[in-house]
Amino acid sequence: MLTAEQSIARCVHRYSVCDRRVYSGILSRVMALRRALHFVFKVGDRTRTATFYRDVLGMKILRHEEFEEGCKATCNGPYDGKWSKTMVGFGPEDDHFVAELTYNYGVGEYRLGNDFLGLTLQSSQAVSNAKRLNWPLTKVGDSIYMTEAPGGYRFFLIDKEQPNCDPVQKVSLAVSDLQRSIHYWSALLGMKVIEKNEDKKIALMGFSDNQCKLELQDIGGDVEHATAFGRIAFACPRDQLPDIEAIVKKEKHKILTPLVSLDTPGKATVEVVILADPDGHEICFVGDEAFRQLSAMDPKGNELLDKAMAADKSDEWFAKRNKQKASA
Repeated sequence: MLTAEQSIARCVHRYSVCDRRVYSGILSRVMALRRALHFVFKVGDRTRTATFYRDVLGMKILRHEEFEEGCKATCNGPYDGKWSKTMVGFGPEDDHFVAELTYNYGVGEYRLGNDFLGLTLQSSQAVSNAKRLNWPLTKVGDSIYMTEAPGGYRFFLIDKEQPNCDPVQKVSLAVSDLQRSIHYWSALLGMKVIEKNEDKKIALMGFSDNQCKLELQDIGGDVEHATAFGRIAFACPRDQLPDIEAIVKKEKHKILTPLVSLDTPGKATVEVVILADPDGHEICFVGDEAFRQLSAMDPKGNELLDKAMAADKSDEWFAKRNKQKASA
């Protein structure tokens, strides 16, 4: 089976070298159809986490869903029991990079690794909110503050007026070999290198200039994911999913979940393929057409989350029995 890129190359192969210049333009348009969607965070304290995203960062609850059993694509991690998914962001998922908060009932905390280095966003309002609420802030640069979400996930806040477009600028992940990672993300997944700093061993990558970027930083050692490991998600036209799976398989990289359909009660069924890059970072590609239906903003999202948190008596259950929730 040919990948989309290989098919395009074959089509232009019979033309002259000059004509083949169209290949890069066509390929760029194919890759531009892919877009960054969200990063998955495992949360142990759902109430405090909601306070951080809603009241500190100023994000909106886009939708909230409850599930009775684990996800076929391990969206909630390697857990089989009841869990919830809450999507939060500064705007609709069609044109904003958002956070997916997965809460496993009965798991109170997760162990951090060195894999997730931070999410950067621009919002002076978020900085003001943090100061007003006495949420810890550390100044780490000119108009840049570092704060942490519950669980220890780092966020970098640029103290400038929030733009009209998506305020989320980049997600930063640790890698052990920058050149190897650049090759994987560009040659196999089609991202372009936007910036590269050899001295700092950092590369900024993306599918287009107007999307949230992926920053890869070489940490000079092994990447450890521990139990808090996340997942970064992208959308692409549904017919590109088999191509992505095929090229990753051909190059002998990991496919964690082959192409599979995922059902959400009362909503669209989506198709996904889950990959792992050379350092084990989980990557989800989902068919864009169905995902746009699934990800439609739910005006009852806030209400559903608040209702679920009020109904969650797991902390009381453990406290009455002098027990603590599991630490993953």
